[in-house]
Amino acid sequence: MRTKLSVCLRKTRFVSENAALLVAGRADVALRSYRCDRCGQFHLTSRTKGKRMPRPADPTP
Repeated sequence: MRTKLSVCLRKTRFVSENAALLVAGRADVALRSYRCDRCGQFHLTSRTKGKRMPRPADPTP
């Protein structure tokens, strides 16, 4: 699905995925990064519909 230009312009842009993930790690909600097809940089989103999420790490040693 193509990102709407109005959405792209409202969101913070990150030059790298690592920079976006650093900010996402400080958030209170689960966020993931994605490369925008409009600006070519990375944005954050909380949407997960249709996306595979990594399984949580096994807490047992």
